[in-house]
Amino acid sequence: MAHIVVPEAEAILDKEFPVLDRGFVRLVDYLGGDRRIVQAARVSYGEGTKTIREDRLLIDYLMQHQHTSPFEQVILTFHAKMPIFVARQWVRHRTARINEISGRYSVMRNEFYLPPEDDIRFQSKSNRQGRSTEEVPPELRKKVLDRLVQGQESAYQAYDEMIAEDISRELARINLPLSLYTEWYWQIDLHNLFHFLKLRLDWHAQKEIRQYAEEMSKITKAVAPMAFTAFEEYMLYAVQLSRSQVTRLREALADTQPELLKELEQEL
Repeated sequence: MAHIVVPEAEAILDKEFPVLDRGFVRLVDYLGGDRRIVQAARVSYGEGTKTIREDRLLIDYLMQHQHTSPFEQVILTFHAKMPIFVARQWVRHRTARINEISGRYSVMRNEFYLPPEDDIRFQSKSNRQGRSTEEVPPELRKKVLDRLVQGQESAYQAYDEMIAEDISRELARINLPLSLYTEWYWQIDLHNLFHFLKLRLDWHAQKEIRQYAEEMSKITKAVAPMAFTAFEEYMLYAVQLSRSQVTRLREALADTQPELLKELEQEL
């Protein structure tokens, strides 16, 4: 297969897309694009064997019917900078290759995440993992931010003093908080990247990691726009029904809208 160049992806290579107060994500490299997906699916070589419309239909078919291996032929490498608590959620996706900055070898910079004041919220009563929509009084928001800043400054001062005293870096780092920024190179194939984006763009995901996913989705769309549109149609905004839910839906439509039921069954 010939090397595939995607002009839209070339235009954003090594461009930093800011995230949060000090973070970013950028596309370091990519392998393939929409053309690689259809070439892999057809096991063909060269260009011009099919039209753009036929390529789009094929990609849609692959995505809809979960034929995932052609999407694995496309690989993206990101350089990302994020708070450690975001990285620990991110690393749960074990389908990527990661190379992270090491606090054993490098002196960590005095860079910490501080949330915007409007993002300080109470614990949700319905979602054990997340924040509520109830606003926190301004005086309490300020108190929370002051506590965060105080803790960050104190922890880094102690770290900096130990480094100056030639204490081992691997020991000096251990009291640094989760709000400290880290960096890594993160390489993943398109199929598994779509799975990551589906989970991390969901409203249940923590807001901070959603912001990284939003920027990465724009980059992914630049590399493989047809595949990304199919991802939106058949994964991101699709709804999966259980067997019993399908049965109830069929029964309801059979009584009220039999023609619509027939059309839906033909599409499926």
